[in-house]
Amino acid sequence: MKNSARLWLWIGLLGFCVLPWYILEDGLWSFEWLFDGYPYDTNYAPALFLILQGEKLWLSPLLLFLLLPGIGKFFSARSGDFSVLATRRANVLIIAGIAGLVWMLLQGFGIGLRGWNFAALDALFGALDDRQFGMGAGALLVAAAFLFWLTTGVAGRGAIKGDVFVVGAIGLIVAMVTMFIFFPIVQMLSSAFTDNDGVFSPGLFATKFFEDKIWGLACLTGGTRCGVAWNSLFLAVLVGFITTLLGLVFALVATRSNFLYGRVLRGLTVLPIITPPFVIGLAIILLFGLSGTITQFFAELFGLQATRWIYGLPGIFIAQLLSFTPIAFLVLIGVVEGVSPSMEEAAQTLRASRWQTFRTVSLPLMRPGLANAFLLGFIESMADFGNPLVLGGNFDVLSTEIFFAIVGAQNDQSKAAVLAVALLIFTLSAFYAQRRWLGKKSYTTQTGKGDGGMHVLLPKRVMLPCYAIAGIWTLFTLTVYGMILYGGFVELWGLDHSLTFKHYLAAFAVGFNDFGLHFKGSAWDSFFTTLKIAGIAAPITAIIGLITAWLLVRQNFAGKSLFEFGTMLSFAIPGTVIGVSYILAFNVPPIELTGTGVILVISFIFRNMPVGVRAGIASMSQLDKSLDEASLTLGASTWRTFTRIILPLMRPAILAALVFSFVRAMTAISAVIFLVSAEYNMATSYIIGRVENNDYGIAIAYCSVLIVVMLFLVATTQLLVGRVNTKRRQQPSIALA
Repeated sequence: MKNSARLWLWIGLLGFCVLPWYILEDGLWSFEWLFDGYPYDTNYAPALFLILQGEKLWLSPLLLFLLLPGIGKFFSARSGDFSVLATRRANVLIIAGIAGLVWMLLQGFGIGLRGWNFAALDALFGALDDRQFGMGAGALLVAAAFLFWLTTGVAGRGAIKGDVFVVGAIGLIVAMVTMFIFFPIVQMLSSAFTDNDGVFSPGLFATKFFEDKIWGLACLTGGTRCGVAWNSLFLAVLVGFITTLLGLVFALVATRSNFLYGRVLRGLTVLPIITPPFVIGLAIILLFGLSGTITQFFAELFGLQATRWIYGLPGIFIAQLLSFTPIAFLVLIGVVEGVSPSMEEAAQTLRASRWQTFRTVSLPLMRPGLANAFLLGFIESMADFGNPLVLGGNFDVLSTEIFFAIVGAQNDQSKAAVLAVALLIFTLSAFYAQRRWLGKKSYTTQTGKGDGGMHVLLPKRVMLPCYAIAGIWTLFTLTVYGMILYGGFVELWGLDHSLTFKHYLAAFAVGFNDFGLHFKGSAWDSFFTTLKIAGIAAPITAIIGLITAWLLVRQNFAGKSLFEFGTMLSFAIPGTVIGVSYILAFNVPPIELTGTGVILVISFIFRNMPVGVRAGIASMSQLDKSLDEASLTLGASTWRTFTRIILPLMRPAILAALVFSFVRAMTAISAVIFLVSAEYNMATSYIIGRVENNDYGIAIAYCSVLIVVMLFLVATTQLLVGRVNTKRRQQPSIALA
């Protein structure tokens, strides 16, 4: 406890006395401030120099709180009882940590760009002539010092066996989840209930929330349109059911039949996951649009007039099925394989037919997987932004309406927040309904004992339809991706199909100038920015996810269920809602991140963290707890045990979390579209811009490059994981030799 407190004291003093207190215009990683009036220029000054110049005097109490542990140590030293001394030191750290954090929050939210943020403070203290910007590196270190003093003090009081590392890890995760998940959502809800002047107005919320454009049912009474909420709900339920059904079909074909090309099916599941979400929509336009290949073929064959039938519900539905069915397959294949063969053999021993066995034994045991697959399809459909933007036509959904409420002529953040609330209600309701449907029943079929049985093959009445559906779907998927690759090489789709490289050259041309190699293609800036942002976010996402998983599997503490709910909440929140809430929360002090690369990194971290958590839990559940106990018994600290024992054994899970986080960051659009800026433009945002300008050639060429890059990454990771598993299997034979 003493060493930890001393370390964070020096870190806190570094932040208060050395580093700039407020955020820098040149970015977090810029060091030009060292040569531009530092430390006296108020734009770059540390808190101590601001106070010495008579500026920002409200920061001065923080220095007292930083010095409080030293003062407390002086007074507590009078006691000779070691246990009493340790308790007093812990109490002082807790008091200093709480006081420092509370004061930082009060002064951060109380004073903004125009002085007082609240009219009550203005009336109480009078007008404030000064102002403050968002907190910078100095404030971040001081806040970290107060936080870890608090956790160190709590550990010193005996929490979780006095383990400073475990309590600190819990405190860090709780603080980050509160700041980057709960706080933005609360800000969004607050914005939905306030008018343009910031006045609380429930009536205005009710007026906007119950608009006919959101909940109208004119389509049922002879009108042309339903409300966007009903459109989104109908589409999401339909996509959830059909993707779950198709995913189950493919899982059964791959595991419960003699299908010779199971690897092809598994390979096809990778493609939509590494594909930008709107690319399939573009391919569907190339096939079924007004100038599409299939549309023109049938129009000429039957003498029909080509139409735009693909725009609207049919097009979005087909695109989302192609995009999200592989996700359902990946969820269900593990569930189907996990059903114990012995239970199926027992049913057949009791003279049940293969159809009865499948219907009464196998299918009910797949219930959790079916529920999870439906939930994933439902939420992904609700959050999907790219496909409705490309194929929506007159069929409006919540995700696109939120986007146009902010970036369109309306520029109505309150309306966007209201729409986001409706979207959040749907997704959280689906999450709750899934939990209720599963209930508290047990679906366990594997107890750790050996099971040498063979899975029962599908009955013919199930196998033949599954084969037909899987074959048609595979052919259609290959056709769609063939069109994606081919579309980047044609001059102008629908008019001039002569082959050309001009789209790739326009996007990724490379040349030489007086300074050497020059990346002169228009897509290079967004491509390198995306690689950088994804490369930074992926390892942080994996680390936070695995630490969280370790806490959930290996530690017991009060509020563990609430802790798990908080870490998994972002899974149930659509990316569109995340984007809107981040704009509302981080556009003004005290955390001012809009327009920076940091906000993109943070959004990726907490959007993808639940996957890292689940991967870590699955991997760690296979590690015997006696490994931890043996390390601790031999005198290793919890930190050393985690880094030297647990992490090396979880290398496959770490690599999986890294790859998934990187791929999702490379292909994300629903949250990114709200957070990009001129300086930090992501690949998906650039492609959307090309699509809006009807420049499909460059858009498809860019998508093809992204797919190839991520295929290479996934293949490399598979090789690395394979080597790890091989080494692990060879170790016992070496030892026996």
